[in-house]
Amino acid sequence: MKNDYKKFPLVFLIFGIFLIVLVSGISIKKYVKTKEADSAKQVSVQKSTDSTKENEKLFFNKQEAVPEKASIKVYKKRRVLELYSSDKLVGRFKIGLGRSPEGYKEKEGDNKTPEGSYYICYRNGNTKYTYFIGISYPNIEDAKRGLQQGLINETAYKRIERAVNDKKQPPWNTPLGGEIGLHGGGNKYDWTYGCIALTDEDINILKQYAPNGTTIEIYK
Repeated sequence: MKNDYKKFPLVFLIFGIFLIVLVSGISIKKYVKTKEADSAKQVSVQKSTDSTKENEKLFFNKQEAVPEKASIKVYKKRRVLELYSSDKLVGRFKIGLGRSPEGYKEKEGDNKTPEGSYYICYRNGNTKYTYFIGISYPNIEDAKRGLQQGLINETAYKRIERAVNDKKQPPWNTPLGGEIGLHGGGNKYDWTYGCIALTDEDINILKQYAPNGTTIEIYK
């Protein structure tokens, strides 16, 4: 019986050591899994950051000739303009926008930069902003919105619709405003009355590679 009593402390000691080892093993496994998860998250965040940086990189790959099918995409929120040649990205440029850049342009004097599908319809090299490339604002959607809001009448709407369908310059003398386009003068902040501003160097590049009829998609 005395020998049995002597065995009890030894049994408890062994059981205690077993529990400590078991708990330690579980804790180590959890720590390892947590570290692995954190590492995976860091890799994912780094890849996302690298991808974002790549999408914001400004560049221009000089083309040997004027693209047969040029197109332009403008991302207002990102403040970038992308130039495409036959659907291949060949340039990305920083831009400035109108003084009230958010939302659709709706009327003359709202200082907003339009959103929607347009095309180049006018050019002017005699401007203090180096060069002006006019776009087909207002388009048919802009005109519909203006008609619904009572800003223009049916006659003005039909004039805009006819010009856009014929790929010509739409009327720029309605209450919806006009003379919106791309020009030089700088891109450090949003300072225009609705136009898209680039550096003088960049507008001189665009004027060579974006002829009349070039499509321009302007996104939020």
